[in-house]
Amino acid sequence: MAGTIDARLKELGIALPEAAKPVANYVPTVRSGDLLVVSGQIPFRDGKIAYTGKLGQTVTLEDGQVAAQLCLINVLAQAKLALEGDLDRIVRVVRLGGFIACDPAYTQHATVMNGASDLAVAVFGDAGRHTRSTIGVASLPMDAAVEVEAMFEVQ
Repeated sequence: MAGTIDARLKELGIALPEAAKPVANYVPTVRSGDLLVVSGQIPFRDGKIAYTGKLGQTVTLEDGQVAAQLCLINVLAQAKLALEGDLDRIVRVVRLGGFIACDPAYTQHATVMNGASDLAVAVFGDAGRHTRSTIGVASLPMDAAVEVEAMFEVQ
């Protein structure tokens, strides 16, 4: 039986992929009390990185926003696996962290990260409003354009 969040994802035309396996020495999620922390996810789609390169060079603002959305979709796939398939156990999106691979002069980091933040609110409503940090970086694993990590309050 699909829950409220699964139904909302379906309304938005989003099908969660299989959660990606870690690409290095870390675990994808850690639960501590009522918090679920999801390691940074890159914009994987169909087993490949969908957006590579740097904002302000080879990646447009619009593609960066889509990459951030895709990262959040991958975060949700990890959360769903950690929560035994029940995203309705998420009480609140506490924090998102965004890493934007970009040219040193690039300044639109926050606008790129809005792709993930807007999706969090679309999926979870007011419970999707969160704190956030967004920083520009010289590079990301496998030349990903964006990476997003998350912290959720869960039941």
